[in-house]
Amino acid sequence: LAAHHATVRPPLHVDITGARLFNMAPPTQGVASLLILAIFDRLRADRPDGFDHIHGLVEATKQAFLYRDAHVGDPAFMTTDAQAILDDAAGLDAMAAAIDPAAASPWPRPSQAGDTTWMGAVDADGVAVSMIQSIYFEYGSGLVLPRSGIVWQNRGSSFRLAEDGWNALRPGRKPFHTLNPAGARFADGRTMVYGTMGGEGQPQTQAALFTRYARYGMTLQQAVTAPRWLLGRTWGEDSTSLKYEDRFAPDVIAGLARAGHALEPMPAFTSTMGHAGALVLHPSGLIEGASDPRSDGMVAAW
Repeated sequence: LAAHHATVRPPLHVDITGARLFNMAPPTQGVASLLILAIFDRLRADRPDGFDHIHGLVEATKQAFLYRDAHVGDPAFMTTDAQAILDDAAGLDAMAAAIDPAAASPWPRPSQAGDTTWMGAVDADGVAVSMIQSIYFEYGSGLVLPRSGIVWQNRGSSFRLAEDGWNALRPGRKPFHTLNPAGARFADGRTMVYGTMGGEGQPQTQAALFTRYARYGMTLQQAVTAPRWLLGRTWGEDSTSLKYEDRFAPDVIAGLARAGHALEPMPAFTSTMGHAGALVLHPSGLIEGASDPRSDGMVAAW
């Protein structure tokens, strides 16, 4: 612990149609969030929240998580370069080509947990910040530094108790974690910061929010409020089902079932789907904001 020091690293980025996207470098899962959107950018999906949209993003999530769960952790121990993966157009094409447009791929994999708060800010000079804070479940590690009152987080619990391999516990090693506040710079001059709490659901909710706004033209608030889905873990419970809020059109749910997704309905506006938020700075100087009705967050100006 005495040898630890904070580092400043450039964000990961990937270019998609009309925008450059940014996210956090390892040991976060930021590369997975970017991979989902880069893969989906290569798929055809004409209608927001239709079968092709949801199925495409769920299958892109599986492709991204396969890479994440095999390779992403402390960058000092990684054997692949996350930015190089995002720069490899042929590799991204191959991930997209591996997706069956009509059938779900198997997904028996347990997931990562998390508990998080996202916040964003844009100032009068156009500086935009996307930020996530977390101590990893209530009261973190339960240890309080007596002089500062800081509660230690317990992200070390995500280590694998294995002798070697991905995210194995080792002295001096940083644990993989799920925190990945997102940003985007559009070709038309808009700047967007967005994110959510939700551990395993963070990349999935980011993908839903961003594609609704950027690809399908929903307003920012519509994109946040619209029903969501979650592949994998809920709070404290390993799961591999595709959970969905019960506000989707019946024909979309029927199509997902026919494609082989293991579906699990959830109540409308459930906190299980995360607490998202977003800000967009327009070239005119207008700042557009959206907060999640699933949470007690808000958009404020001062």
